Amino acid sequence: MEEKTYKLMGGTGAINITFGIVAIISGITAGVLLIVSGAKLLSGRKKILF
Repeated sequence: MEEKTYKLMGGTGAINITFGIVAIISGITAGVLLIVSGAKLLSGRKKILF
């Protein structure tokens, strides 16, 4: 029983590390995309005529 728990904890730890890395990468990617799109909006603001 203890060996089964030990293996389960190891697998769960590996999955948590993997999800953590994926979350960090997706967060950085989303942040960069938001900054780039915001900069494009601010630079295009001068071209609008009312």
